[in-house]
Order: sequence, then structure tokens, then C-alpha cells
Amino acid sequence: METSSFESSDARRHARPLKNAREVTFDDPLALDRGGVLREVTVAYETYGRLNRRRDNAILVCHALSGDSHVARHDQQDDPGWWDLMVGPGKAIDTDRYFVISPNLLGGCRGTTGPNRIDPETGRPYGPDFPVITVGDIAEVQRRLVDHLGVERLLAVVGGSLGGHLALWWATHLPERVAGAVVVASSARLTSQALAFDVVGRNAILRDPQYQAGPYYEQGPGPQVGLAIARMLGHITYLSGEAMTEKFDADRLSPREIRTEFETRFSVGSYLAHQGDRFVERFDANSYLTLTMALDLFDLGPTPEALAAALSGSRCKWLVISFTSDWLFPPFQSREIVDGLIRAGKPVTYCNVPSRCGHDAFLLPDDLDRYGELVGLFLANLHSHEPKTVDWFARPGACCSTGSDGPTSIFSHPHRLDYESILDLIPAGAGVLDLGCGRGGLLAELRSRGHSRLVGVELDVEAILTCACRGLDVVHADLNQGLSAFGDGQFDVVVLSQTLQTVTDVPRVVSEMLRVGRRGIVSFPNLGFWKHRDELAERGVAPRVDPGEGRQWYNTPYLRFLSIADFEAFCRAHGYRVHERIALDTEAGRRIDDDPNRNADLAIVVLGK
Repeated sequence: METSSFESSDARRHARPLKNAREVTFDDPLALDRGGVLREVTVAYETYGRLNRRRDNAILVCHALSGDSHVARHDQQDDPGWWDLMVGPGKAIDTDRYFVISPNLLGGCRGTTGPNRIDPETGRPYGPDFPVITVGDIAEVQRRLVDHLGVERLLAVVGGSLGGHLALWWATHLPERVAGAVVVASSARLTSQALAFDVVGRNAILRDPQYQAGPYYEQGPGPQVGLAIARMLGHITYLSGEAMTEKFDADRLSPREIRTEFETRFSVGSYLAHQGDRFVERFDANSYLTLTMALDLFDLGPTPEALAAALSGSRCKWLVISFTSDWLFPPFQSREIVDGLIRAGKPVTYCNVPSRCGHDAFLLPDDLDRYGELVGLFLANLHSHEPKTVDWFARPGACCSTGSDGPTSIFSHPHRLDYESILDLIPAGAGVLDLGCGRGGLLAELRSRGHSRLVGVELDVEAILTCACRGLDVVHADLNQGLSAFGDGQFDVVVLSQTLQTVTDVPRVVSEMLRVGRRGIVSFPNLGFWKHRDELAERGVAPRVDPGEGRQWYNTPYLRFLSIADFEAFCRAHGYRVHERIALDTEAGRRIDDDPNRNADLAIVVLGK
């Protein structure tokens, strides 16, 4: 976490004029989803990098509730931006490679038409008369800006929180305009709990006596107390319980002294007061009301079926990222999006990034090496006609070249000879789901052989990063929780290679394999191998079935040790048909036909119902 307890995602934001912001006014009336019309719309925006000759390197970056167009510094003399961590030369959203477009949202207060701008009908600020807007209205204004800049199809739309809603909207409602969608710490709709926080925040503003029914711009400072309280409440939801404990518990009775009218008896109180007071310096209360309402009205579907239907029209590749400690947009909501995409047969990579930082994790440096790299790799693969760079964040072993498997590849691993046999068992062009796909070597080889429908499921985050580097679609999930997002018969083949021994609920996983795939291929180390028997019988020690990994019985990931005979008995007991069995002696590098339960150290079984 940050060294100063007053540091936050708001720390670098300010009320100074945005010196690099430009404006464009669209005279065509904007008909709004909820009724009403804006006669004209002005958009404040900033751009970074250059649009290439193909006009296919443009990325739209969408800010969250309180952001603006200033996403990053333009040079060392410029003020910091709200996402300098991610946007800039050589960073994940590399402005040496991409043309980045960052507009202030419709309804905002930093240059784009919103409640604090002049209503051409009255000559006064819109104030409370600014109409109710939706995420769709905001996206339509962004579309006009993208058209104005000469971009027919965006390489990607990237956004977190409310910005993630906009990425979802672009991909589902303007599918021909988007090659990739990056949805970070967001959802298909808000939870009722999140809605409740927004309701309280709006009431704090509306019940502030200085709100004066809304047209406060020429009548005093406006509802500063109400807006500050709304922001304090918001900051509580942006942090995690772990983050608050780390920030405030050690000195909870030693608050920092600041000038404020709010309670500062506790250190967490002084922090919240500071954040609230800073926020009113740069944000408009009516904009807060407008944008939180747009956020709350967003709803891609209240049921899994409705969400899958809404996502089915998209034509882009997807990257969805959540954070383990985010309770404002909990990981289960990102997984709902992923499940909907899987049901709709759309290409998606998903990772639930381990983090202590809560919802604000995507704006903080703590977990940048994971979420930043995922975004960078995803964009690089979308734009793959240009040479891919290596790992942006110097993570040894996490990234790989698309042209070779590298030292961590399963194809160079002496104890993964089963993969060659598995590849021979998969029909040409078959759709394959690889459960426990590791670093994606099998999927990468299948892709090189012309297979197109390839998906991996993996629990290890580092392995997911390597899969992302390879440009593979991989979903972060625990097999033991089932494969409910995948439809019956959705794949020709489901592979479970050397993962069975780590599974806690074997009957469920095998049953799900044969529901989702027409055939299942399972490989596992054979405990019945004569050397393993001798270790136990002659030496009295637990067999080491993975000696190449250097693990002992007490630190192996294996939960189960089974023999070929054990697995065949399991299949008979559950009514599964064994179509083919291959037994290997991986040390000798040969296939075993004579007494495989004794003479083979590894087995491959093709299953069906």
C-alpha cells in the first residue's frame, strides 16, 4: 500500500485548467434515451500518440465517475494524469504505438456538456434542468468524437468502473466499431448495495441547504458539505477492509491535523475529510448527481440468459479483469460477464487479480505488474501485425515470444511427453477446452495446426499471464466449482492433462468434462508404476510421481495418487466408456503395451459417455 495514509487514487487530481484539452462542438441534436434532447453537445478531449496510416491503432480510454480527459502527462512539464500508471510511452497503453483518445464524459464538469455548462436555450447553466442521461447517451457522444477524429474502427475501448460500462456498451451496441474491449473492475449492472451507496450520496447533496434546488452557480459556494459527504462515502467503498486496516489501525487515535469542518477524532476521519474537501475543489455537485444516476441505470441484463443475449451481438475479443478485494464491483460480477460471453461463444480472457487495494486497485501501482501487463499483452495481440515487445514490467518468465515456446514450454519439459500423444488424439479443426491449461503450450500448438475454437481454464495467475502473452483465451477459474458457464457439447474435446491429481471433486469434474465435450482426454501419473511401488514397499517412503519438479509429499500440489487400474475402475463405476488408452514410460520415451499398470509411469485415456 502507499506510504502515506492520505495517498489515494485522487491524490494527483486537481482543479487547474487542463492545458492540453481540446473542444469540439456537434450541432446535430442529441436525442436522449430517457427522453429530451440536447440541442448541441461540446466534448472536451485529449489525444496521445498518432493515428497510423491504416487508422487501426486508436484506443478509446473511458474514465470512471470522477475522471476527466487528462488521462496522462503529455510531457514531463505537464501535470500528472489520472492513469499515468497505464498510459504513456512504453507503458501498457503505449502511446508510441497507439493513438489514445480520452474524452470527458457527457454530464461531466471538465469541459464536456454537463450541468455546469451553458444551456443555449436559456443562456444560463443547465443546473438541475440537465436531463437524465444513460451510458448509451455518453457512448453516442464518444462515437461522434471518434468519427470526428477519422477513426472507423477502434482497436480497443478500455475502461474501469463506469468506464467499464462504456466498454461494454460499445462492444454490444456498436460491435462493428470495436476490435477489443477491456473491462476492468466493472459489472453488467450494479448490486443493490452499490446502488444504496449512490442513493445516500445523492441525498447528501440534495438535502444540503446550499443546494438551493440546483441553480446554485451564482448564489454562493453550492452544496459543498453534501458533495464532500458523498465523496467520503464513495472513498469507503473504493477501499478494502485490508487497506483500511493497514492505513489507519496503527495510529487510529493520532489523526493528521487538517483544516476542515468535518470530524477528525480518528485517523480515518481525517483521511475522509481530506478527500471530501479536495473533491469539492474540482467537481460539480450536479454532475455527481447526473453521472451516478447514469451509472445506476446501466443494466445489460438481470438474468444470465438476458446477459448472454445482450453480449451475443459483440464481434470483438474481450479482456475482463476483477480484483479479489473489490466489494463495490465484486469479482462475481465480472465472472457473470465472462460466463455470459462463454455462453455466447465469444473469445474472452479473464483474471481475478489478487489485491489488497479494493475497487481502487486499477488506479494504484500495487498490482500494476499483473493488471497492467494483462492489458498490455491483450492490446499487443490485437495489434499483432506489428512486432510484439517483451514484458513491459520486466517480470522474468511471465512473458514469451509468440513464435516459440521458450524454456517454460511444456514441449521442452521432459516430463510432459503425454502432450505429443494428446495432440495426435485430437481431430483436425476440433474445438478444444483445456482444463488446467498451464502456460498454454498445448493450446498454442493446436492453434498453429489450424484449430480456431480454443479456450483454457487455469487457476494460476502467472500461467494466465503467459497465456495472455501467447494471445490465447483463458479463464481464471477453479475447476472444482464446475463448468456451468459452458454449454452442453460446446467443444469437440475437453482435455484434463496432469491436473486430475490436483482436483478435489473428481466425479464432478469428469462429469462436467463429458457434458461440455463430446470426448474427454485425461492424462495422469500412474502410481502403479513399478518404481513407485518399490519406493513404498522397499524403502517405505511416499512415491515421488513428479521428480522433475523437486517436490516432496509435504509440498506437492497433488491431492490424489491413483493408478491406471484405479481410473479404469472409476470409469466402470460411473458408466464412462474408454475409447482409447495410451500408456507411456516417459523416462524411456516409449509406449507401453505389456502390463501398463506396472510398467508405465503415465497414462492417457480418451473418454466418452
